[in-house]
This record gives sequence, C-alpha cells and structure tokens, in this order.
Amino acid sequence: MAQQVRLNVQKRTEIGRNAVKKVKAAGFVPGILYGPRQQPVPLKVDGRELKSALAHAASENILVELDFQDGQVDGPALALIQEVQHHPLKRDLVHIDFHAVSATEKVTAEVPIEAVGESIGVKTRGGLLEHTLRSLEVECLPRDLPASIRVDVSGLDIGSSLHVRELPLPAGVTAVTDADLTVFSVLESRVEQEGAGAAPAEAPTAPEVITAKKDEDSKEGAAS
Repeated sequence: MAQQVRLNVQKRTEIGRNAVKKVKAAGFVPGILYGPRQQPVPLKVDGRELKSALAHAASENILVELDFQDGQVDGPALALIQEVQHHPLKRDLVHIDFHAVSATEKVTAEVPIEAVGESIGVKTRGGLLEHTLRSLEVECLPRDLPASIRVDVSGLDIGSSLHVRELPLPAGVTAVTDADLTVFSVLESRVEQEGAGAAPAEAPTAPEVITAKKDEDSKEGAAS
C-alpha cells in the first residue's frame, strides 16, 4: 500500500513573493491543495515535519491526511503529494502541491515496477535481464494504491518475457497501461551471440614467392 502520513497544515493567507519569503523564514514550506471539486487552497506546512515524511517515503506515492490546525477547513483532507519543488542549488524544499482525493473514488497513478530474485537465465546461462517498462499506470482507491509492484523474475529463462497482463497486482488494483507491453525479458548475452556466429579461423597461408624474374635472369646469364 502507498505510505500514509498525517501532516499538520495551516491555511496560508500570505500571497506574493515577499509574503512567501516570510513563510519560509518562519520554517514553513508553502504549498497548495487543489482538486476537481474544490477551489485551490493555499497552505503552509512545517518544513521539518514535511522533510521527515519525505525522507521515509518508500515511493513517490504518498497518501496524506492534511489536518488544518486553524479550523478554516472542516476535518482532515485526504490528498496525494503531486509535486515537490526543491531549490536547484541548496536542495531545500521550496513548494509542494497536494491533489485532493476521495477515499471512496478511484484514482489513477504511476507505480514503479521492481524486479525480485535472479533470473535462471541470468544465473545459470549468462543471459541479460532487460527491464523495459519501469512504471505502471494503475487505477484503484487511494488506500489501495501500492508503493511499488514487486515482480518475481527468478523463473525467466533466456528467450522468456513477462508482460503487463502477467503482473501480480494487489487486490483492488487494475492496470491501465497496455496489457501487451513487455516488462521484463531475458536475452542471450552479446558475447555468446558473437562467439556462436563467428566463422572458424582459417590457417594462415604461406606468402607467395615470385621466382619468374630470377629464372629469366638466370637464362640470360647462361646465354651470354
């Protein structure tokens, strides 16, 4: 399941560049909460609390309960972290976007795909595991959103492949990505391919010896 955290936030009334600087100086990270059925809500979250939540995240899919401390928004809002902006040089958190979701409505998100185990074709026959599709677009309820899709590749031999339709998905999760796309395949190593296709080496031939000129010279010397 996607990691779920709770963040204490405050509605942000400070708008504009100078106001945002004051928000950051006070140790907060400015952000915004938006969704299909609500007006965008400017907010701010404690920088240390947010940094801790992101540092312990197992994937980019983090389900968040936003608890508005000032009471200006009724109850905690459920959201997914949509985008995190960092300073290009200092790498400090400068802004965060939250996308509001409903616990009873399905969402669409990208989930990373991870290989588990060592392919038999790689382990015993020197093949190469090719990871073609790195993430999968899925549809599910927010609380069913997986942190990643872990795939056991140990049974793959050289020439074998795994497609989207064969991936083991958690209950309640449906793949949106094309079912026929290849995710993993085991290929024969290039070294073996080149070795098998190379023609056998021919024995070196002796250099051609040109004797015609010497023979003619010998005849002319005898005649004189």
